[in-house]
Amino acid sequence: MSEDNIGGEEGIIEERRKKLDTLRLSNKAYINDFYKEHYAKNLSLDFSSNTKEELESKNIVGITVAGRVVLRRIMGNASFATIRDASGDIQIYVSKNTVSKELYDDFKTWDLGDIIGVEGKLFKTRTNELTIEASNIVLITKSIRPMPDKFKGLADIETRYRQRYLDLMSNEESKKVFLDRTKIIESMRGSLKSRDFIEVETPMMHPIPGGAVARPFITKHNALDRDLYLRIAPELYLKRLLVGGFERVFEINRSFRNEGLSTRHNPEFTMLEYYEAYSSLDRTIEFTENMIKTAASTICGSLNIEWGEDQIDLSNFKKETLSNLVLDKNMNLAQSDLDKLSGKDLLDLFEETVESQLIQPTFVLG
Repeated sequence: MSEDNIGGEEGIIEERRKKLDTLRLSNKAYINDFYKEHYAKNLSLDFSSNTKEELESKNIVGITVAGRVVLRRIMGNASFATIRDASGDIQIYVSKNTVSKELYDDFKTWDLGDIIGVEGKLFKTRTNELTIEASNIVLITKSIRPMPDKFKGLADIETRYRQRYLDLMSNEESKKVFLDRTKIIESMRGSLKSRDFIEVETPMMHPIPGGAVARPFITKHNALDRDLYLRIAPELYLKRLLVGGFERVFEINRSFRNEGLSTRHNPEFTMLEYYEAYSSLDRTIEFTENMIKTAASTICGSLNIEWGEDQIDLSNFKKETLSNLVLDKNMNLAQSDLDKLSGKDLLDLFEETVESQLIQPTFVLG
């Protein structure tokens, strides 16, 4: 039965649960012995340049892939489907000529979102698309809930943030953000290690809130019968390691601040913090700038990147004092006015009038 005729999400879920119950009766509900050796992206890189005739002559069999069904074209004696793994998409071809009639009939009942394994032979279709002709197919995991609309995706921003798995499933750009984030962290870690920094892990729970000005999360240590604070920064313990004799240390880890929640602020976030003995502010700025440039070149291939409607030029980092930036955006104020402000009030003024307009990379000095 086509899911288009079932009637709403609840009807689809009910129908899929019935299919899962049938699979359980035959011990085929969750297969865990299928081993995949190949990824869609690697197959495309290795064989897309081959012609249809070249692939036929090479007779490349024993290809095993697994992934989520994202597209199906069910026909009479043969059908096509597209499956998506962590690296990308690849098309499969399933026919009564290459699998048993029983297996082919089972395949026709599988749904979009199901995770399947495929073993078979590489070939190219008449439209020159790299495809796996299945000699065996396995339903690994039955999907109960329908996938997001492949054309509309997830339009609701709140759903995208609260249910990241749905966003990743339907939005390649979101997946790219995750992958680029990993590459950025790897690049920065590499830059630090190339200068003999050692990576450490420091306590997540602190006896006092410290390292930055922010409201902490408070938790209870039952065995010690005392309150502890989720760290708002790793600074205090990293500096103790320098006291202990380590000269270059860094940590890439989570910190927590019990404050605002928005697309720019999260109560828990990843922070890179590093300390170097026998250095200076200027040398630290220079190293930080080079570390960011290296990451940008590695991931983007350029020091000129787009962010929304803005063009960011990472080849030229500026150094400005906080006071000068505030005066530049507040023409009605003079330095004498700023001298009367407390540090907190000056920082608040900077955040309100300057920060959102500071587009190009700038080191803000005290």
